[in-house]
Amino acid sequence: MEDDRLVKIESALAHLEQLTETLNQTVIEQDKTIRRLNQQVDQLTERMAADDLESIKGNNAPPPHHGK
Repeated sequence: MEDDRLVKIESALAHLEQLTETLNQTVIEQDKTIRRLNQQVDQLTERMAADDLESIKGNNAPPPHHGK
């Protein structure tokens, strides 16, 4: 009877260890994805800021007929 209980505990522990490893791998993959997405957001933000700056510069240019 004691052996059955020990086997069940060992089995449950093995299952929990496997589950912990699986969850750890999931967290690692999600961290990689989050880092990649953050990098993409940063790049897009920089690109949009540069586009906005170019747009502002373009709006300050005199009209083509100005100065003729």
